[in-house]
Amino acid sequence: MNSLGVIGGLGPMATAYLLELITDMTDARTDQEHLDAIIFNRPSVPDRTAYILDHTKPSPVPPMIAIAQKLEALGVCALATPCVTAHSFHDELQSSVHIPFIHMVRETAAYLKEAGCKKPGIMATTGTVHMGLFQTALTDAGLSYVLPNDEMQQNVMSLIYDCVKAGEPADMVKFRAVSDALRADGCDAIILGCTELSIIKRDNELGPGYLDALEVLARACILACGKKLKPKYSSLIQQ
Repeated sequence: MNSLGVIGGLGPMATAYLLELITDMTDARTDQEHLDAIIFNRPSVPDRTAYILDHTKPSPVPPMIAIAQKLEALGVCALATPCVTAHSFHDELQSSVHIPFIHMVRETAAYLKEAGCKKPGIMATTGTVHMGLFQTALTDAGLSYVLPNDEMQQNVMSLIYDCVKAGEPADMVKFRAVSDALRADGCDAIILGCTELSIIKRDNELGPGYLDALEVLARACILACGKKLKPKYSSLIQQ
């Protein structure tokens, strides 16, 4: 039986939602047809964006490597983490184990290309933007992209840190302002490129044209563990 290993707690709500998504998206009629998963929930891992922007801050890499190696020792067939910014350290994490570490950013870019998108907009943490995670993955996939301006990027960070991470409702005025600005710049889909933004999508009616990177990760986890996807999730971009 193939089992999934999850480096969780980055953040806690996104980890819980990833398991919910995997469960909901798996084409299973009995408990036994769902995938086995081992979730190592450690929210004490240092903040990824804080470290990327200031290397005097504590590094999240050593504790993430330790968790990855413990999960590998427990026999999982693949690893995942519900934190986009953590993929800044994907090469270090992947080289520390001998099993695949699913790269949700590259999976998202590949999905957009397959769906026929040409120029997606990116909503993500400043750390993710600073590291060029989505920009690189989209360029490698032959796609263009749109980034928020400085004012709109501040709105994105406020949505992530002041709203979701703080346990507060999302400020949908700020969310709509960012979406409208990206669309005005010509994007044909909007990537929800932070797992806190996935929570906003879960709790609010956003309308068409969004791709949730956490849903892409859940899909990749299901397929990597040899399970089937429900037909209704064959398309993840809302129409």
